[in-house]
Amino acid sequence: MKNKFLGIAALATLLGACAAPQEKAQEQTAINDSNTPLHLMQPDYNTPYGVGSVEEVKSHMDRVLNYLESCTPARVVDKKTGETITDYANMGNDAQLERGTFRLASYEWGVTYSAMIAAAEATGDKAYMDYVTKRFNFLAEVAPHFKAIFEKKGRIDGQMRQILDPHALDDAGAMCAAMVKAQLKDPSMKLTPLIENYINYIMNGEYRLADGTFARTRPFYNTLWLDDMFMGIPPVAWYSVIAGKEQPRYQAEAVRQVLQFAERMWVPEKKLFRHGWVESMEDHPAFHWGRANGWAILTMCEVLDALPENYPKRNEIMTLYREHVRGLAALQSGEGLWHQLLDRNDSYLETSATAIYAYCIAHGINKGWLDAMTYGPVALLAWHGVTTQIDEQGQVGGTCVGTGMAFDPAFYYYRPVHKMAAHGYGPVIWAGAEIINLLKSQHPKMNDSAVQFYRTEQKTKRAIFHEGNVDKPIL
Repeated sequence: MKNKFLGIAALATLLGACAAPQEKAQEQTAINDSNTPLHLMQPDYNTPYGVGSVEEVKSHMDRVLNYLESCTPARVVDKKTGETITDYANMGNDAQLERGTFRLASYEWGVTYSAMIAAAEATGDKAYMDYVTKRFNFLAEVAPHFKAIFEKKGRIDGQMRQILDPHALDDAGAMCAAMVKAQLKDPSMKLTPLIENYINYIMNGEYRLADGTFARTRPFYNTLWLDDMFMGIPPVAWYSVIAGKEQPRYQAEAVRQVLQFAERMWVPEKKLFRHGWVESMEDHPAFHWGRANGWAILTMCEVLDALPENYPKRNEIMTLYREHVRGLAALQSGEGLWHQLLDRNDSYLETSATAIYAYCIAHGINKGWLDAMTYGPVALLAWHGVTTQIDEQGQVGGTCVGTGMAFDPAFYYYRPVHKMAAHGYGPVIWAGAEIINLLKSQHPKMNDSAVQFYRTEQKTKRAIFHEGNVDKPIL
């Protein structure tokens, strides 16, 4: 165990350990229960442990931001020549978005844009909002010109097709929600046509069950994917904020969708959601995939944020959110991360789900939905676990790649992880932003080597202390 006994002799001296004079005089003192406060030995954590600082959190976030800024260009190019196109009105059939490392309009990047908006608020650093503004303004500017080509030729760059002619909630939902948030932050942005196109697909184009629940026809007819809670519901909730007289319709739809998904997919004895539900199955297997449960709890946070506090049935969503947090907290690993299959601790530890949980739990504390004393240490440990997966370049490792649905454990156990999996980047930024808010608004402090959250600031410098009585000696 590295560093385990580092500084023990000095520590014993500083704390007035009862060592005999002749023992102090020896160059090497045998450590035992009588001469050394062994409970103050430093554990050999694999994951950083402690409170940390706002500056440390932001340094991790900044590395990710700088990496993403460098590898997600906002340009149109000729796919045959590679030359940059700036005259959008006269671009030809070979025009396409420049292929950076990540796609600018995927659902993963919708998450990333929402995260960047939150990061700008939490840090006060405009570079995060600039990342969003630059790319959204670019997409809004080029979209009409690509639309003209599409209407004339019937085909278009695939990445722009996702925007102009969405065919799935994955194409529309996360981007729509992020654009609504950006438009609310900066009304000068011209995102309304894109937002309206997205919301029209979500409300009128997506396949549904007979009762209106968002569904798919794969892998079976009338299948619910837990992922679609996030892909479909937050954009409806956020659109309600800008919907004017239509607001009640969108609020009611968002609440209805959450509760109808929960009716089929919530497993109360585990306090977790199943990943998939097939209407025609007699029994419904429950594979508690980590990231899908992340999408579910993130959906509840988004809906709770968008709805008025006195909205009917909002309390039902709040109760479900709190129960989900209880279920998740009980399954956190000692490294701070959660497992790929949450209740199977021989499955691997996964980054994107952990980052989502770090955000959602910290957000709940900051909003007053959760008790900081209970869940603050959970959120901080999750964040510290996430930081172990951010390399010096700002790339995020340990993230499960895109994942379909299965009804056997091997499928989930052996899904690959890769630093190019786009699903990890937005959640990491979002988690960091909310941890900064947590550190600014709450009162975490180390006491007897453990992270504790207090109702008020504890000003003592003692390593072990009684709450509210900094001078009371520890006997």
